[in-house]
Amino acid sequence: MDPLSLVVLLVMGTLAGAINAAVGSGSLLTLPVLLALGIPPGTAVRTNTLGILFSTIGSVTGYRKEIAAEGRALRPLIVITAVMASVGALLLLVSPSSALDIVVPILIVVALAMVIFQKPFVRAITARRERREAAAGETPSADETPSADPASDVASYASPAAGAVPRSPYRAPGLLAAMGGASIYGGYFTAAQGILYLGILGVATGKPMGAVNHVKNLASLIVNAAAATVYVIAHFVLGVEILWIASAAIAVGALLGGYFGAHLAKRMPEWLLRGIIVLVAVVALVRQFV
Repeated sequence: MDPLSLVVLLVMGTLAGAINAAVGSGSLLTLPVLLALGIPPGTAVRTNTLGILFSTIGSVTGYRKEIAAEGRALRPLIVITAVMASVGALLLLVSPSSALDIVVPILIVVALAMVIFQKPFVRAITARRERREAAAGETPSADETPSADPASDVASYASPAAGAVPRSPYRAPGLLAAMGGASIYGGYFTAAQGILYLGILGVATGKPMGAVNHVKNLASLIVNAAAATVYVIAHFVLGVEILWIASAAIAVGALLGGYFGAHLAKRMPEWLLRGIIVLVAVVALVRQFV
């Protein structure tokens, strides 16, 4: 690979790392470059996954305090995303690259709808739960209702009141099932997975995008690491192709962009964060049809 191509990948990797920390979908910058260089889709996805993994390392480092505050609540999510991402990576190894043309637009549209209509979704879910509890003669307890302050939710889980059973929306079966399905896609393709995670986490928890961004970044790290592990094993055992020099160029930029992007994302208002998500999703769709 020529030096100019490596420089372009380095720059795109830096921008992708920052975007991944804020909203996800940074691969929409790096993957098209790899494809434009004439690299086959399967090889491009594997090469990109290894490189973009370092953006999630950087962004998780930037959110380390928020992630640590969740403690045990995130353990089931970590296990499920790791297992399902490995399944997705294995699917990429055995499926034709043409399948990407069908799967990707559908999942991006679903993610975009979840982001745009998050608040109506949350209101509908909350109303249904309240009707069910009312019919059963129950009233929602304080620890089942999301707080307006995300930090207080974390604190109440980490240090529950005496005699109270700690609860966390991140352990909800519906959320875990949805994140498991999204992680199969993340391990399969990686691009736009952050939008899917943000949409699912926002709808399932009822929290603002900024309040679940650290969990999105952790899920992206786990998924990318699991997929990268599968690809590396397949490379050495089966001879599956990976362009290591291209992965390295993306990785250097992605690590820097991911770390600084996390600090930027924590200061962004929700309306701006949501606007960027929508913009990135639309760009992703356009890229699929152009």
